[in-house]
Parts: sequence; structure tokens; C-alpha cells
Amino acid sequence: MSDTSIEVLVGQLLTQHKLTLAVAESCTGGLIGHRLTNVPGSSTYFLGGVMAYAYEAKERLLGVSHNTLYDHGAVSEETVREMAHGVRRVVGADIGVAVTGIAGPGGGLPGKPVGLTWVAISTREGERARHFVWTGDRFANKEKSAEAALELVKEYLEGL
Repeated sequence: MSDTSIEVLVGQLLTQHKLTLAVAESCTGGLIGHRLTNVPGSSTYFLGGVMAYAYEAKERLLGVSHNTLYDHGAVSEETVREMAHGVRRVVGADIGVAVTGIAGPGGGLPGKPVGLTWVAISTREGERARHFVWTGDRFANKEKSAEAALELVKEYLEGL
């Protein structure tokens, strides 16, 4: 890992701004937390995360509304925003970042193709969300999703 990796930059920015981070992961299966904890000293700013794959876990662990999940689905802007807000609240962090998506190779639906991923960030100021449609295999889609979530955190911190 080079010293200029995004997880190192995010850590430096969190430290500089004296902020903490928590992650809520679905399709990435813990990859964001793994990347963050590869950085020595990350315990000073990374508080923890929740890997919530099933609807029930999203509801119980992150407080995602049952109605949100059934009206919009797990892979939606509404759900990812609630995941980010929920992990920030549950873990007690300044920033929550969340990711949910369809990593593939199966699972695509009409209007929700394989590779569709939503990422969101939640802060005291509010939430922001973005979506992407990746075209790689399952592992590549997970990697790109984790990178996109870290990029969203980096952009927020750079704007402070």
C-alpha cells in the first residue's frame, strides 16, 4: 500500500479535522473497513462498522425503515441514505458512509442492473448519495464500490 492510497488520505483528513468515521456495508462485505484498518493508527478515527447484508440486518442494526426497504429495495438511494445515517447514529461517529449494490453476477432486476451501486455519506449537515453502474466481475464491482465510498468521504473532508 502506497502512502498516497485513498484510505491513508482519508485517515489524514479525518485526523486533521478531528472527526470520526463509521461504515455500513452491504455489497462490499466489510471491504471498506478492511481497507481503513490496514492503515496504522486508524483506531484514532475509525470507530467501526456494520456489515448488514439482509433486509432484517439493515432494519435491526442500522434502523433502516421496513417501508423503505419494501418500497424502494435494498439497492436504492433511500436505503443507502438511511444506512449511512443509521451507522453514524449507532456507532456514534461524526461521519457515516454506506454502500449497497448488486455485485453480480446475478441479482439484476428491471431498472436495477448488475453492477448498480449506491454510496452515501451522513454528517451533521445532512446526507449525500451517488450511484454507479460497474461493469466488472463480482470482485471488481466490490473493489470499485469500496473505492467510491472512500472517495465520497475524501471529497467531503476536502471541502471542509
